[in-house]
Amino acid sequence: MTTLTTPTHRISADLLERLGNVPLDRIRFDPTPGTATIADLDDPKNERCELVDRTLVEKTVGWQESNLGIWISVILTTYIVPRNLGKTSGEQGFMELEEGLVRAPDFAFISWDRFPTDLPAFPAMVPDFVVEVLSLSNTKAEMLRKREEYFRIGVRLVWEVDPRTRKVNVFASATEFTAKMEGDTLSGEPVLPGFVLEVSQIFAEMDRRRDS
Repeated sequence: MTTLTTPTHRISADLLERLGNVPLDRIRFDPTPGTATIADLDDPKNERCELVDRTLVEKTVGWQESNLGIWISVILTTYIVPRNLGKTSGEQGFMELEEGLVRAPDFAFISWDRFPTDLPAFPAMVPDFVVEVLSLSNTKAEMLRKREEYFRIGVRLVWEVDPRTRKVNVFASATEFTAKMEGDTLSGEPVLPGFVLEVSQIFAEMDRRRDS
């Protein structure tokens, strides 16, 4: 088994590949990769980490991505709450998708039928719809793995939003998607019937200025 090393850290090439070849600076080496548990997420120094293959992997961070994620959450929550369709969460909404797998999509919608009665720090739940806002350090392999996880457990709709290309890829499975650009319209089907949104409304937030 090949082992990759930094001056102070070691990780197997096989594990790194399974994680989606994320940059090494996003992997926590305390505890040692492959030995972490959900209890390690309670440590304040790991508050931005997801748990994947018993390894703590730091979520990508960026002001623009956070701003865009919040704006998307506002748009979708404004549709969901008046209709009392369920609950929503944002980039700190960590949830245990499967035993030992904890993710925090940038936005998640959980219908009432799927919403648990017990809400520990990392509740076990399966969202109906998730949105991921892409950052520069997100790799294609990492995002493919996330989509495979989401659809395997029963997520029905995934949007990947790219602020650099101003494109939204709408996934109905881990690999099948429709690319939506500015000028196109997004639909909430099959999760949010009746919801439609111009792609330009998402990215208009990036252009908003004090004198807008």
